[in-house]
Order: sequence, then C-alpha cells, then structure tokens
Amino acid sequence: MKRKDIIKLARKDFEKAWAETGKLLKKPHHDMEYPRLRFKIGKPHILYDTIWRLRDAYLKLGFDEVVNPVFIDEEHIYKQFGPEAPAILDRCFYLAGLPRPDIGLGLEKINEIRKLDVKIDDKKIDNLKEVFRSYKKGILAGDDLVMEVSSALDVSDETGLRVLERVFPEIKDLKPIPTKNTLRSHMTSGWFITLEYLHDKCKLPLKLFSIDRCFRREQREDSSHLMTYYSASCVIADEEVALDVGKAVSESLLEHFGFSKFKFLPDEKKSKYYIPGTQTEVYGYHPKLREWVEIATFGLYSPIALSKYGVDKDVMNLGLGVERLAMILAGENDIREMVYPQIYKEWELSDRELASMLRINLYPVTEDGRRLMEKIIDVWRKHGNEPSPCSFTVYDGEFLGKNVNVEAVEVEENTRLLGPAANNRIFIYDGNILGVPEEEKLDTKLIKEARKKGIDTGIAYMDALAAEAAYKIEEMVVTGSDAVKVRSAIARSLSDLNLRLDKVGMRYITSKNKVIDLRGPTFSTIKARIK
Repeated sequence: MKRKDIIKLARKDFEKAWAETGKLLKKPHHDMEYPRLRFKIGKPHILYDTIWRLRDAYLKLGFDEVVNPVFIDEEHIYKQFGPEAPAILDRCFYLAGLPRPDIGLGLEKINEIRKLDVKIDDKKIDNLKEVFRSYKKGILAGDDLVMEVSSALDVSDETGLRVLERVFPEIKDLKPIPTKNTLRSHMTSGWFITLEYLHDKCKLPLKLFSIDRCFRREQREDSSHLMTYYSASCVIADEEVALDVGKAVSESLLEHFGFSKFKFLPDEKKSKYYIPGTQTEVYGYHPKLREWVEIATFGLYSPIALSKYGVDKDVMNLGLGVERLAMILAGENDIREMVYPQIYKEWELSDRELASMLRINLYPVTEDGRRLMEKIIDVWRKHGNEPSPCSFTVYDGEFLGKNVNVEAVEVEENTRLLGPAANNRIFIYDGNILGVPEEEKLDTKLIKEARKKGIDTGIAYMDALAAEAAYKIEEMVVTGSDAVKVRSAIARSLSDLNLRLDKVGMRYITSKNKVIDLRGPTFSTIKARIK
C-alpha cells in the first residue's frame, strides 16, 4: 500500500491504517544492520553549546546547580509582584486539562456496539462499566483506555478504538478546562519557591544556578522574540549581600566568553520583586564585535517578596538570556533562524557538503578489481593522446581465478584513444557541479572561478569510467560471461560518467537553480575477455 493510500484510509479508519503502516517497514541492507552501522560525530546546536559553556562557567565560579519548578500557581505571581501581578499574568501561559466525563452505558449504546459486530453479554457490559468508572476516577490513564475497552469487550484494539469513536462521542468532544497553574515565564518565579525550602538548610553563602526553559505569551514571534527561551540565572543568599556582588558575578561569567570590558546601567523596568534602585543592566564589550551589547540583568530581591516565603536573608539574582548570548557569539541577527534554522533559515549547503554527496557509482568490489582500475587509468594517462585506430594491453593474466585479457582500444580512424574531456576534473563551486578541463584556454567565466575558488572533488572523468569498467569486468568473471565491452562517448549527465549525487544534493541544486555541467566527449572503450 502506498503512503498516500495510507493517509486516505486513516481518515476513514485510523486503527486499520495504523496497522497497515507496519507493512511499510523494510529490511535494511546487510551493510546497514546493527552493529555494522558506523556513526559519525554529529553537529551540535549553537544554543546548547552556549548552555554547556554557561554551566561550565557557573560551576567553576562555585555555584551549585538546581532545577527550579516549571509549573507556577498564579498565587506566586501575586506574592512576588503584588499589584503588578495581573499585568505580569497577561504574559503567562495558563495550563488546562481535559475533564474525565461520566460515560453512561444505556441500552441504546449497547445496541450501537452490537451494530459494530461486537458480541456483547452481561459480563462484558459489567467489564466496560468498570473500565469507565476507573477512567473517571483517574485510576486508569487515558492512553490505556483503548486497550482496556478492547480487553473488556474481548475484541482487537482496532475494534475497540472504533467503538470509542462511534459509540461514545462524549470522549472525542471534550473541551479543556483552564487551571490556575501557569508555565514559568521568568526564572525568578521558581527561585522564590526554591529559596523557601533551602534558605535555612544550607551553609551560607548559598550560591545556586539554573539554566532552563521559560515561556512567555508574546503577541507574536519575530526576529528578537520567541514564546519560549532559556534563562541562565543564579542567586546568592547570605546574611548581607552587596549590590556589587552582581557586578563581580557578571564580569566573571562573561569573561568566560571573551568579553573584556563591562559597564552597568540602571534598568528602567523596575520590577517589583527587586529592591528599588538595585535592578541593573549589564553591558559587555566584545573585541570581535567591537561594540557594547546588553547581556544580563541583576538586582537584590525585595524583602517584601522574600518575607512572603519566609526568607530573611539578602538575595542577589542575576538573569541572562541564553539565546541573546548565543546570537552575539554566533553573529546572528534573527533569533528564529538561530534557534529553528530548519524552519526559518534559508536552506544552504556548502560546496564541501555538496562534494561529500557526490560519489562514483559502480566501483570495483575486490582487491583485484581495484588494482585493475588503477591499471586502466595508467594506460589511459600514458596513451590517451595516441592516434587511432589503436589498442593497448591493460592487463593479461589471472583475475579472480580466471585468465583474463583487458585492452584499451579505439577502432575509429582519425581520432585518439581517449576523447578530450576524459581528463576533466569535477569541481563544486557556488552550488554548481562543473567539469573543469585541463586546458585553461577552454575555461568559461564560471569555470575560471571554479578553478580558483571551488572545491576539487579529486574525481577525474577517467577515474569514474575506469571504476565502471573494472566493476563490469568483475561482474563478467562472477557471472561466467566470456567477454565484456565498456564504452563511453559523450558525457551529458552524472550517469554518463558513472557518478551518483545524493538526492538531497540534487534537490538543493534544482531548488537553487544551480547547474550540473559535465558536458564533453570522453570516447573511451575497454574490452575484456576470458582466455
């Protein structure tokens, strides 16, 4: 069944379509089966690289790592912000959940179940009622409901799902009901809860840090705002904490990333959980950027907010947006492109990446075959310009247990053993795949630039053609054939040169209106026979 048919079937009968997808699973090629699969080192994301470096910096500064609560009841926002809380809650995501409905099992629904060709008796009815009671009470998890309904009716999961869909629409029609729980919109809301439990249980000074996600209900996401971001935040709690501690931590933390000079300016936002006059913006000068950039904010927590959590210590808090720092370090100017490059960033493949996707298609498998390939190349290089008709012995002797004769020939008159393009080399330049001739006088403008600035793949036309010839001579011996002739004439495409480009590379070149220009006369012939 084709994938498009699976999608169509899913609209009618999801469970049946889901079962059909199991038939799409293919047995992997022998070389790709575990444990033969070889993994290469992966490419990290700049955001998580920055998080790792921040963790390293905090730990080296003597801070202990904690995980702050993510789910914050709105009462905490009121305790921290006071009268300002409603405005802050406007930026918070409230959580909602689906209610557990009372599911009745009257005579009408029992008859509907029978219409689905389900044999039902009093015992099965009692079993089904017990399943729905357990579901209502929260004893039974929602993702187990289909399995338990199927078990109660003694039917397949496919039939059980059909019963739920068609007989009990009250489950499908459930509407979420909001709670007073919010997703953490700023790390401070979690710090107060953590400090409530730790401030009098640890030796002072208490130095903690946490790097984790926050969620903010922005009106829209743009080049500088996302609805979820990482905050790299810390607190220092002690009997007395001076504001200058925030400056010292800022400098020590950011020196880890190459910032050399700092300045501190009063923050005009004046959040109510800070003591008035202590909220401070941190600017750092980065030598590579040659400019001052805002990096972090720190301040001393307000005694009013702290007292509501029973904390009688001074607390300095510093917060740093990880995405902001990562953008500065990477030279990015759009936060969406940096965090979600697969969605927002224009698709780009480097010439080196394209080069890694191009390979010789048919290639000799055996050691004998690879040696023969090299002999073919040697003969072509030595005699390629010999006038025709001509013939040169490539190899005469034992090959894979057979006595084989291999000749490089050209029977036509007034030409040469090889066509002039056989010596061309393949370059990748600006997303184009180009055949570059040996003679510079044949260069076009694009070829000239490719020769100077492009990536040389190391593949000459004759390399790929010799590989094909050696492969087919191997094939001749293995299949028991008596002779084989491998001929190339005019190269127009990758396949004419025994080359293969990964589908991703081909899709990229097509989408970017780039070119694959490998045109040229190769005119090569290899004959082989078993003597």
